[in-house]
Amino acid sequence: MKPIRLALAIAIALGMVHAQTVDLGQDLFFNNEGEIVVCVDAALAVRKIDSPYVMFMAFMGSKSQDSISVHRDDVVMVYKGQEYQMPSMEEWRKECRSANHDAELYQRLGKEALAQSQMRFWQYRWDYDFFPVLGKGGLPSDQLSMSGNMGARTKIYFKNPGFQKGDELVIKVKDRKNPDLVGYCAVVLNSK
Repeated sequence: MKPIRLALAIAIALGMVHAQTVDLGQDLFFNNEGEIVVCVDAALAVRKIDSPYVMFMAFMGSKSQDSISVHRDDVVMVYKGQEYQMPSMEEWRKECRSANHDAELYQRLGKEALAQSQMRFWQYRWDYDFFPVLGKGGLPSDQLSMSGNMGARTKIYFKNPGFQKGDELVIKVKDRKNPDLVGYCAVVLNSK
């Protein structure tokens, strides 16, 4: 009986998250309903939907002045009712051969919609990243912090469970110290 209740709870939560997420265009999605404001850029994921590991860019901000810390283990993707963890750094470095290309391609994608969203109220530093490209960006970190007007931005990767254009998923993040502080963002792969 517990799996049925869990599946029902996830379905209800996903329905509410999808209704609260705003499609900003350019495969960019924004949700400010939780204590952690989350914006997910899925432009690269849409372009490389058949890759074994799919990259999203996540922008996060805290609604309060208190510090929030998101650990890499507290970032999950919910896809077709199942939660997926991000790969470990070791797995990603060994298996993901396209990290340099992903970073270069992402830099060329236009992000005008991001500048028009509420995410512009936070400042982002590239000092740390969950999946840094060696020699091109931040240092590897298992945890990112945000407070006040300082947000966090990082690449997040997930092993591709068989994405198809038009699929919906939810990126969920939570604070390491207080799991009640959460943020969600629904994403539609190729929302056009």
